[in-house]
Amino acid sequence: MRKLDTVEEAKALLAEARDWGTWRWLTEKKRVRAAADAAWAGLEEIERDIKGSWGDDLRKAYRELQAPSKKTEAEANGVDPQLKAYAARLKQEDDEAFQARMTAEETFDEAERRLSTSLARQGCDQAIEAYELRERFIRKAEAARRK
Repeated sequence: MRKLDTVEEAKALLAEARDWGTWRWLTEKKRVRAAADAAWAGLEEIERDIKGSWGDDLRKAYRELQAPSKKTEAEANGVDPQLKAYAARLKQEDDEAFQARMTAEETFDEAERRLSTSLARQGCDQAIEAYELRERFIRKAEAARRK
């Protein structure tokens, strides 16, 4: 996976923001939000492209995990069990990265409600971790194309 400038910029801004005081947070929060949104948009675009390039069997196995139903189960019926297990591990990492992002978002929301710089700092750390988890998932999803 190639490094995205938007993600690297967002990480650098969040690392810098760990040292900001309340006033700086109030004046810079729009810039932080814009950088974070651009980074997430870039990651989501890469992820969509990679998932779109997966083979049919992997897509069927993953879809079955995303939206379990009789239809997705029937579609994935003939898929190799090892590939299904691999898809389950990918899905687990995807879910972990998503949850990390939601945790960071919730922390930032709470920091803004309370005007809490300590919570904002915690949100910075969580957001950086969420980016890294998403990047790790994307690298593994990219490797899955070769499965």
